[in-house]
Amino acid sequence: MNQKTLILIIEDEQSIANSISSILNSHGYKTMTCGTGKEGLTMAASHCPAAILLDLGLPDMDGNTVITTLRQWSDIPIIVISARIQEEDKVDALDYGADDYITKPFTTGELMARIRTALRHTIHAGNMKVFRSGELSIDFERHQVKVGEEDIHLTQIEYKIVALLAKNAGKVMTYDRIIKEIWGPYADNNNRILRVNMVNIRRKLEKNPAEPQYIYTEIGVGYRMSDEEPENTDGQKE
Repeated sequence: MNQKTLILIIEDEQSIANSISSILNSHGYKTMTCGTGKEGLTMAASHCPAAILLDLGLPDMDGNTVITTLRQWSDIPIIVISARIQEEDKVDALDYGADDYITKPFTTGELMARIRTALRHTIHAGNMKVFRSGELSIDFERHQVKVGEEDIHLTQIEYKIVALLAKNAGKVMTYDRIIKEIWGPYADNNNRILRVNMVNIRRKLEKNPAEPQYIYTEIGVGYRMSDEEPENTDGQKE
Protein backbone atom coordinates (compact mmCIF):
# COMPACT_ATOMS: atom_id res chain seq x y z
CA MET A 1 0.00 0.00 0.00
CA ASN A 2 1.18 3.54 -0.76
CA GLN A 3 1.96 5.11 2.61
CA LYS A 4 1.30 8.55 1.15
CA THR A 5 -2.29 7.87 0.11
CA LEU A 6 -4.24 10.78 1.62
CA ILE A 7 -7.86 10.49 2.76
CA LEU A 8 -9.84 13.61 3.70
CA ILE A 9 -12.43 13.14 6.47
CA ILE A 10 -15.20 15.76 6.62
CA GLU A 11 -16.99 15.04 9.90
CA ASP A 12 -18.16 17.51 12.55
CA GLU A 13 -18.25 15.03 15.43
CA GLN A 14 -14.62 15.09 16.57
CA SER A 15 -14.74 11.72 18.31
CA ILE A 16 -15.96 10.01 15.14
CA ALA A 17 -13.42 11.86 12.98
CA ASN A 18 -10.62 10.84 15.34
CA SER A 19 -11.78 7.22 15.37
CA ILE A 20 -11.92 7.00 11.56
CA SER A 21 -8.57 8.73 11.29
CA SER A 22 -7.00 6.27 13.73
CA ILE A 23 -8.39 3.30 11.77
CA LEU A 24 -7.04 4.63 8.48
CA ASN A 25 -3.64 5.51 9.96
CA SER A 26 -3.31 1.95 11.27
CA HIS A 27 -3.90 0.68 7.72
CA GLY A 28 -1.19 2.84 6.20
CA TYR A 29 -3.16 5.86 5.01
CA LYS A 30 -2.50 9.51 5.77
CA THR A 31 -5.54 11.51 6.92
CA MET A 32 -6.74 15.06 7.22
CA THR A 33 -9.89 16.02 9.12
CA CYS A 34 -12.20 19.01 9.21
CA GLY A 35 -15.62 19.75 10.65
CA THR A 36 -17.37 21.97 8.10
CA GLY A 37 -18.29 21.73 4.45
CA LYS A 38 -16.56 25.01 3.58
CA GLU A 39 -13.30 23.88 5.13
CA GLY A 40 -13.64 20.49 3.46
CA LEU A 41 -14.02 22.05 0.01
CA THR A 42 -10.95 24.22 0.60
CA MET A 43 -8.87 21.25 1.78
CA ALA A 44 -10.02 19.10 -1.14
CA ALA A 45 -8.92 21.78 -3.61
CA SER A 46 -5.59 22.49 -1.95
CA HIS A 47 -4.49 18.95 -0.99
CA CYS A 48 -6.08 16.76 -3.72
CA PRO A 49 -6.84 13.73 -1.50
CA ALA A 50 -7.18 10.26 -3.03
CA ALA A 51 -10.67 9.93 -1.51
CA ILE A 52 -13.09 11.82 0.73
CA LEU A 53 -15.16 10.44 3.60
CA LEU A 54 -18.13 12.76 4.07
CA ASP A 55 -20.77 13.16 6.75
CA LEU A 56 -24.05 14.63 5.46
CA GLY A 57 -25.05 16.44 8.65
CA LEU A 58 -22.50 19.26 8.68
CA PRO A 59 -23.08 22.47 10.70
CA ASP A 60 -22.66 24.97 7.83
CA MET A 61 -24.13 23.13 4.83
CA ASP A 62 -25.74 19.85 3.85
CA GLY A 63 -23.31 17.19 2.71
CA ASN A 64 -25.11 16.92 -0.63
CA THR A 65 -24.15 20.53 -1.32
CA VAL A 66 -20.52 19.56 -0.73
CA ILE A 67 -20.90 16.67 -3.19
CA THR A 68 -22.50 18.89 -5.84
CA THR A 69 -19.79 21.54 -5.47
CA LEU A 70 -16.98 18.98 -5.65
CA ARG A 71 -18.44 17.36 -8.73
CA GLN A 72 -18.24 20.65 -10.60
CA TRP A 73 -14.47 20.26 -10.78
CA SER A 74 -13.35 16.90 -9.38
CA ASP A 75 -13.85 13.14 -9.75
CA ILE A 76 -12.30 12.41 -6.35
CA PRO A 77 -14.09 9.34 -4.91
CA ILE A 78 -16.59 10.42 -2.25
CA ILE A 79 -17.83 7.91 0.32
CA VAL A 80 -20.71 9.20 2.42
CA ILE A 81 -20.69 8.08 6.06
CA SER A 82 -23.99 9.04 7.61
CA ALA A 83 -26.51 8.19 10.29
CA ARG A 84 -29.29 8.80 7.75
CA ILE A 85 -30.65 5.36 6.91
CA GLN A 86 -33.62 6.16 4.67
CA GLU A 87 -33.41 4.88 1.11
CA GLU A 88 -34.18 8.34 -0.30
CA ASP A 89 -31.15 9.78 1.53
CA LYS A 90 -28.90 7.15 -0.05
CA VAL A 91 -30.41 7.68 -3.49
CA ASP A 92 -30.06 11.47 -3.25
CA ALA A 93 -26.40 11.32 -2.20
CA LEU A 94 -25.54 8.84 -4.97
CA ASP A 95 -27.45 10.83 -7.58
CA TYR A 96 -25.66 14.01 -6.52
CA GLY A 97 -22.39 12.23 -7.28
CA ALA A 98 -21.24 10.23 -4.26
CA ASP A 99 -19.48 6.97 -5.09
CA ASP A 100 -20.68 5.00 -2.08
CA TYR A 101 -22.76 5.27 1.09
CA ILE A 102 -22.07 3.72 4.48
CA THR A 103 -24.50 4.02 7.37
CA LYS A 104 -23.36 4.50 10.96
CA PRO A 105 -22.46 2.42 12.86
CA PHE A 106 -20.12 0.51 10.55
CA THR A 107 -17.33 -2.03 10.95
CA THR A 108 -13.67 -1.44 10.24
CA GLY A 109 -13.76 -4.20 7.62
CA GLU A 110 -16.63 -2.60 5.76
CA LEU A 111 -15.00 0.84 5.79
CA MET A 112 -11.65 -0.43 4.51
CA ALA A 113 -13.32 -2.54 1.80
CA ARG A 114 -15.27 0.45 0.51
CA ILE A 115 -12.14 2.62 0.45
CA ARG A 116 -10.12 -0.01 -1.42
CA THR A 117 -12.91 -0.37 -3.95
CA ALA A 118 -13.16 3.40 -4.50
CA LEU A 119 -9.41 3.72 -5.00
CA ARG A 120 -9.23 0.75 -7.39
CA HIS A 121 -12.03 2.21 -9.47
CA THR A 122 -10.16 5.50 -9.75
CA ILE A 123 -7.02 3.73 -10.95
CA HIS A 124 -8.65 1.45 -13.52
CA ALA A 125 -11.71 3.32 -14.82
CA GLY A 126 -9.91 5.73 -17.13
CA ASN A 127 -8.07 3.24 -19.34
CA MET A 128 -9.83 -0.06 -18.69
CA LYS A 129 -10.24 -2.09 -21.89
CA VAL A 130 -11.24 -5.40 -20.33
CA PHE A 131 -13.12 -5.83 -17.06
CA ARG A 132 -12.77 -9.03 -15.04
CA SER A 133 -14.56 -10.23 -11.94
CA GLY A 134 -14.29 -13.92 -11.12
CA GLU A 135 -15.04 -15.80 -14.33
CA LEU A 136 -16.81 -12.81 -15.90
CA SER A 137 -14.89 -10.81 -18.50
CA ILE A 138 -16.08 -7.88 -20.60
CA ASP A 139 -14.06 -6.65 -23.58
CA PHE A 140 -15.29 -3.10 -24.16
CA GLU A 141 -13.61 -2.68 -27.55
CA ARG A 142 -15.11 -5.89 -28.96
CA HIS A 143 -18.39 -5.66 -27.04
CA GLN A 144 -17.70 -9.24 -25.99
CA VAL A 145 -18.92 -10.77 -22.74
CA LYS A 146 -17.71 -14.13 -21.45
CA VAL A 147 -18.21 -16.27 -18.37
CA GLY A 148 -15.24 -18.60 -18.33
CA GLU A 149 -14.80 -19.70 -21.93
CA GLU A 150 -18.48 -19.31 -22.80
CA ASP A 151 -19.57 -16.39 -24.98
CA ILE A 152 -22.61 -14.67 -23.49
CA HIS A 153 -25.05 -13.27 -26.03
CA LEU A 154 -26.67 -10.10 -24.70
CA THR A 155 -29.10 -7.78 -26.42
CA GLN A 156 -27.87 -4.26 -27.13
CA ILE A 157 -29.64 -2.86 -24.09
CA GLU A 158 -28.45 -5.70 -21.85
CA TYR A 159 -24.87 -5.10 -22.95
CA LYS A 160 -25.14 -1.36 -22.28
CA ILE A 161 -26.39 -2.05 -18.76
CA VAL A 162 -23.65 -4.58 -18.02
CA ALA A 163 -20.93 -2.33 -19.49
CA LEU A 164 -22.15 0.68 -17.50
CA LEU A 165 -22.10 -1.28 -14.25
CA ALA A 166 -18.69 -2.79 -15.05
CA LYS A 167 -17.14 0.60 -15.77
CA ASN A 168 -18.40 1.68 -12.35
CA ALA A 169 -17.60 -1.61 -10.59
CA GLY A 170 -17.88 -1.46 -6.83
CA LYS A 171 -19.96 1.69 -7.05
CA VAL A 172 -23.71 1.78 -6.42
CA MET A 173 -25.54 2.98 -9.53
CA THR A 174 -29.02 4.22 -8.72
CA TYR A 175 -31.99 3.02 -10.75
CA ASP A 176 -32.59 6.56 -12.02
CA ARG A 177 -29.00 7.08 -13.13
CA ILE A 178 -28.90 3.77 -15.01
CA ILE A 179 -32.19 4.58 -16.75
CA LYS A 180 -30.99 8.04 -17.77
CA GLU A 181 -27.64 6.68 -19.02
CA ILE A 182 -29.21 3.87 -21.05
CA TRP A 183 -32.53 5.29 -22.25
CA GLY A 184 -31.74 9.01 -22.19
CA PRO A 185 -32.42 12.02 -19.92
CA TYR A 186 -36.12 12.15 -20.72
CA ALA A 187 -36.86 8.49 -20.08
CA ASP A 188 -39.60 7.54 -17.66
CA ASN A 189 -37.99 6.83 -14.28
CA ASN A 190 -40.21 3.79 -13.73
CA ASN A 191 -37.62 1.06 -13.21
CA ARG A 192 -39.81 -1.86 -14.27
CA ILE A 193 -38.11 -2.18 -17.68
CA LEU A 194 -34.72 -2.06 -15.99
CA ARG A 195 -35.72 -4.85 -13.61
CA VAL A 196 -36.95 -6.99 -16.53
CA ASN A 197 -33.62 -6.53 -18.29
CA MET A 198 -31.75 -7.36 -15.08
CA VAL A 199 -33.65 -10.63 -14.71
CA ASN A 200 -32.58 -11.57 -18.25
CA ILE A 201 -28.98 -10.47 -17.65
CA ARG A 202 -28.68 -12.56 -14.50
CA ARG A 203 -30.18 -15.57 -16.23
CA LYS A 204 -27.36 -15.35 -18.78
CA LEU A 205 -24.46 -14.43 -16.48
CA GLU A 206 -25.11 -16.19 -13.22
CA LYS A 207 -24.88 -19.86 -12.33
CA ASN A 208 -27.72 -19.26 -9.88
CA PRO A 209 -29.68 -16.07 -10.70
CA ALA A 210 -31.30 -16.18 -7.26
CA GLU A 211 -27.82 -15.90 -5.67
CA PRO A 212 -25.94 -13.55 -8.01
CA GLN A 213 -22.20 -13.21 -7.68
CA TYR A 214 -21.61 -10.43 -10.20
CA ILE A 215 -24.42 -7.87 -9.96
CA TYR A 216 -25.82 -7.13 -6.52
CA THR A 217 -29.01 -5.27 -5.69
CA GLU A 218 -28.99 -2.41 -3.20
CA ILE A 219 -32.67 -2.72 -2.37
CA GLY A 220 -34.62 0.45 -3.11
CA VAL A 221 -31.48 2.17 -4.41
CA GLY A 222 -29.90 0.49 -7.43
CA TYR A 223 -27.29 -2.04 -8.54
CA ARG A 224 -23.60 -2.65 -7.85
CA MET A 225 -21.24 -4.69 -10.04
CA SER A 226 -18.87 -6.91 -8.10
CA ASP A 227 -15.42 -5.41 -7.93
CA GLU A 228 -12.36 -7.03 -9.55
CA GLU A 229 -11.29 -8.19 -6.09
CA PRO A 230 -14.68 -8.93 -4.47
CA GLU A 231 -15.19 -7.61 -0.96
CA ASN A 232 -18.01 -8.17 1.49
CA THR A 233 -20.65 -5.45 1.16
CA ASP A 234 -24.12 -4.89 2.48
CA GLY A 235 -25.51 -5.46 -1.02
CA GLN A 236 -28.62 -7.58 -1.13
CA LYS A 237 -29.67 -9.97 -3.84
CA GLU A 238 -32.87 -9.40 -5.70
